[in-house]
Amino acid sequence: MEMKDKVAIITGGGTGIGRSTCLKMAERGAKIALNYLNSEKEALLTAREIQTIGAEVLLLQADVSNDNEVKEMVHQVISRFGTVHYLVNNASITKQIELSDLDAVSDEVWEQLMNVNVKGMFYCARAVTPYMLRNKGCSILNVGSIAGITGSGSSLPYAVSKAAVHGLTKSLAHGLAPDIRVNCIAPAAVDTRWWMGEEEKMMRLSGHLPLQRISTPEDIAEFICAILMQESMTGQIISPNNGMDI
Repeated sequence: MEMKDKVAIITGGGTGIGRSTCLKMAERGAKIALNYLNSEKEALLTAREIQTIGAEVLLLQADVSNDNEVKEMVHQVISRFGTVHYLVNNASITKQIELSDLDAVSDEVWEQLMNVNVKGMFYCARAVTPYMLRNKGCSILNVGSIAGITGSGSSLPYAVSKAAVHGLTKSLAHGLAPDIRVNCIAPAAVDTRWWMGEEEKMMRLSGHLPLQRISTPEDIAEFICAILMQESMTGQIISPNNGMDI
């Protein structure tokens, strides 16, 4: 119960890594503010699981790429729980486009991915900062991707957006130190619905993995919890990738 009575906002918390993170933090005693946009059914199911664990949960529908909606979401969290200690910037989107197909990368794709994956994380971090500064030991965790390190992934705009998330992490770490720690996890392929129907591409992009496995959302959630609580670390991009980059 090392997170007992801590308040955590998890964006994109209804599915995949976000869902597993909500559950892991709830098991550790945190009060969960679960954000979703379109996955209402999944978010409701996740909320019920959190309640079964015995943790408090607040469901929040908001588009993280809309600054006003983000501000209202955080206002609701403060109204319900009084403060916020942790932010997991998990909400992201992608498009499955072969890297060589430059003509398929439209302005609309660029805008969608950059608005959600980069600006959305900034909006959320900015909105929680005034409340985190009133506490001690607060932490922000951005979910990046190994695509932002290697340049290869589900699409070119996705890889570029995640590289921007890594840069955002370092800049926020500078700007919010010493009061708020900001780190980033950059997983390789994770067995989530993003890759449904694209399993062959996932394995091809993953290459030869020394550990001969694909990470699960639970793997990543465990790591997220550990990073959030690591008091000696900020501005770090950590990649759990089953040895993909060695």
